Amino acid sequence: MRKHFELSGAALIAVLATASCTETITPEPVPLDRIVLDADDAIRIRMLLSVTVAPSLGAASRAGAEFATADMGLIHGREVELGDPVDTSCSPEGGRGGAMGILGDPKVAGIIGTNCSAAAVAAAPVVSDEGLVMISPSNTSPRLTSDLAGNPNADHHPGYFRTASNDLHQARALSDFVYNRLELRSVATVHDGDPYTSALVEAFADAFSALGGTVPSQAEIAKGQTDMTDVLAGFAATGPDAIFFPLFVTEGSAFAAQARAFDGLEGTTLISAAALLVGQFLATPQSEGIYFAGPEADFRSNVNEATGRSGEQVLAAYDARHGGFPLSPYWAHAYDATTILLSAIEAVAVEEGDMLHIDRTALRAQVRATSMSGLIGTVSCDRFGDCGTGRMNIYHHTDRNITDVSRLPVVYVYTP
Repeated sequence: MRKHFELSGAALIAVLATASCTETITPEPVPLDRIVLDADDAIRIRMLLSVTVAPSLGAASRAGAEFATADMGLIHGREVELGDPVDTSCSPEGGRGGAMGILGDPKVAGIIGTNCSAAAVAAAPVVSDEGLVMISPSNTSPRLTSDLAGNPNADHHPGYFRTASNDLHQARALSDFVYNRLELRSVATVHDGDPYTSALVEAFADAFSALGGTVPSQAEIAKGQTDMTDVLAGFAATGPDAIFFPLFVTEGSAFAAQARAFDGLEGTTLISAAALLVGQFLATPQSEGIYFAGPEADFRSNVNEATGRSGEQVLAAYDARHGGFPLSPYWAHAYDATTILLSAIEAVAVEEGDMLHIDRTALRAQVRATSMSGLIGTVSCDRFGDCGTGRMNIYHHTDRNITDVSRLPVVYVYTP
């Protein structure tokens, strides 16, 4: 059997120095189109998540990936090594830097991440250019995949996939609920310039306008901004029936608290989205009364076919290890994303003696061909990387003592 060698630059110089009078020794390179694991190597996948920003989202995703890895067990007789999450801080810089750091290890077979669309916009091209795959549990910006009409969007890359659903589904669900169920006709919107928040308010405005609604005021705030006086004054001047603010916790919590007390907005309906649909915000007094558009959250009866485990079983394991329940519904999306990746690795990996070869092109094609029953329902990937169900709920949060998203009252269900 031909042996496979890898030498660092320093080691190679040392070898050449000692062999100057004999035949020059050149290490056999690892082909860029495949991952080659030696006999004692574990299968390495990595998590590119949010740890310091949106920590509830990152922690839930990590838990989902860890439980899925344990439930999958050995792959081709090898342990699966996740490692600790690499923090993106929900930023483009963190996404790109984190991806480049992970890809410095040529034996990494794939990535679970990112949590935030802003990080994915920068990480996806880096991962894709290396021929690898990244599967996100919670990115939802349409920019990352397609317009759901067969056309790729600006930041689509062929190595990128997600189990979270495209926000165009959320925009359609929310606009129908607001216009036809709440019978509201004017909605002001605010975003923070993030690819997630900006794309979502744009998609909502398009869908709501198509039904006959109006968006009398659209505002943008800065990341980290907590004084909302100017924005709220502008909204009060236009007198909207509702305000849609799909912000993250720092900005969204401040916005909700100040909107409640702002003169002229007392009767205005407040609506948010999945970035605030976390236990950290639901426990605050300003969260009460808000409508939230977001993914399904009660996965207890669903079964992941790759592991045979139900949502109820995984949640029981979570409770036993961490106590309580995940603070974001995207734990289940992370579980399914991890089983998709590991199942694809198992399907395409080839054993050659003591070594395991994983063809990167074959792995990407195998992920794209995914169609399986997961904890979130039927997971089936399209050619742009959208693998989610598209189903959405509208929740009405009326009691801050209820912080388990799966226990919130559902007032509207959308199925594409």
